[in-house]
Amino acid sequence: MLLEDKQAGTLIEILDLEALISPTKDTVPGRNQAGQEEQDPEDYSKQNLAFPSGEDLPRCWLDADYRTA
Repeated sequence: MLLEDKQAGTLIEILDLEALISPTKDTVPGRNQAGQEEQDPEDYSKQNLAFPSGEDLPRCWLDADYRTA
């Protein structure tokens, strides 16, 4: 799955989908897709990621207490 880094505007290949959808994890391992060579994996803050369409990630992926106001 590819997500966009909101700050840099580059695409990030997400390497662990379970970490992405887990609301208890603040970061997710991924690989920056900028350039022609494959980049080393890094941890990315889920708060700084969005779908390539510009939509933010679902709240249930970011906040373990999303059901409470």
